[in-house]
Amino acid sequence: MHWEENTPAEETAVPDTVVDAVFSISCRNLPVDHAYALSQAIQRALPWFADEAGAGLHTIHVAESGNGWQRPADPTALLHLSRRTKLALRIPKERIADAGDLIDQTLDVDGHALRVEKIALRPLSRITTLFSRYVVITTGNDEAGFLQAAAAELGTLGIRPRKMLCGLTTPIVTPPRTLHARSLMIAGLSPGESVLLQQRGLGSERKLGCGLFLPHKDIDDLRRRQE
Repeated sequence: MHWEENTPAEETAVPDTVVDAVFSISCRNLPVDHAYALSQAIQRALPWFADEAGAGLHTIHVAESGNGWQRPADPTALLHLSRRTKLALRIPKERIADAGDLIDQTLDVDGHALRVEKIALRPLSRITTLFSRYVVITTGNDEAGFLQAAAAELGTLGIRPRKMLCGLTTPIVTPPRTLHARSLMIAGLSPGESVLLQQRGLGSERKLGCGLFLPHKDIDDLRRRQE
């Protein structure tokens, strides 16, 4: 755990240069570890997605995943999706129209049919506590090494992390290799740092849902529950 006290946050407008394209979907089940299969399905439907540096995929989570801190132990277990479950892509705004090509397509995700129905846009957030379910950074396996490497990479973006808390390692299986990702919560950011981190992400494998940050409840609440 990395910990410093907060400083007052300044007012910052949220630019619309990067947004989340959120799609309503119809899909009964997906495997817990569906990142690679879903990414490949998206790339088949949107050929530009693989080479778009600013694009990322939010993997799909439901109540069983415990908000990213826990999930079913068996990666082949099935997530049971509801009608409220969404598919989301983080994309530059100039790709919004292109992303709309997903509408009315049925994607094959490891043998599971996922029908894309409609799109809505979700702006990035000014909230200064962010959470990523999966962050892949080349470093040692221990928590301290991961946090040190994360802080160093944040520093290259001009972000000075004040509070960070990481979770357990989660494997993400791809044909070439198995990635090892950790969840990461970062708090005490300025609004400007928060927006920048959402725009740029952290670590690698954005197309597999890694390094993408979402707003989250304050880290102090989580720390108190753990204590």
